[in-house]
Amino acid sequence: MARLLVVQNHRGGGAGRFGDWLTADGVSLDVVHAYAGGALPRRPEHDGVMVLGGGYLPDDDVRAPWLAPTRALVAEAVDRGAPVFGICLGGQLLARVAGGTVRGEHGRPEFGSTPLTVRAEAGADPLFGGLPERVTAIEHHVDAVTALPPGAAWLVSSEGCPYQAFRVGERAWGVQFHPEATADRVRSWDAARLEALGLDPVELSRRAELDEPAAAAVWREVARRFAAVVAGS
Repeated sequence: MARLLVVQNHRGGGAGRFGDWLTADGVSLDVVHAYAGGALPRRPEHDGVMVLGGGYLPDDDVRAPWLAPTRALVAEAVDRGAPVFGICLGGQLLARVAGGTVRGEHGRPEFGSTPLTVRAEAGADPLFGGLPERVTAIEHHVDAVTALPPGAAWLVSSEGCPYQAFRVGERAWGVQFHPEATADRVRSWDAARLEALGLDPVELSRRAELDEPAAAAVWREVARRFAAVVAGS
């Protein structure tokens, strides 16, 4: 069975349904709870790496000292052509490692189910090729990638945050959104914080529930494709 190293960056940020889908498609997940002191291997004997989200910038080493070894893991995986999938912070970390730029509290914050556009450049991509042009996904971020790494393929955009998905090389993907998150995750968010940002928690939950069936079908397919890439390593 193919093995995927998963780096979890905060207590509530597990792999969710995306991890369940990967497991169902024959990928074994070795989850390191890095936020809780879980040790990251120096030279992982895994077929790929997945880095999850968290409330940090990718080089926030003072608050999150495990990010430095995580960057090293991702850089090593990219160098050897191993599959990588980075979600939110994980996607920003991939961008940073590969030579892109990330800025804190940049642009329009995105929360809840958000319309995304799959760009024409994604047509030949192993994960995003052939997806509907208009999709939705759960967002929860105030930081953003502001420049893609040199040579990266720009795959998905949104009105508020251009760089929603990209690919580095042949088998390393970063996404700003959360394909693992469902409407239940949205309902768990701090209502007071959302209201302070001018957002309606009830409306965010309602929109996420309405969008979930179609979104789940899309991200289930992406998980299936990534599992095939990992299994083929």
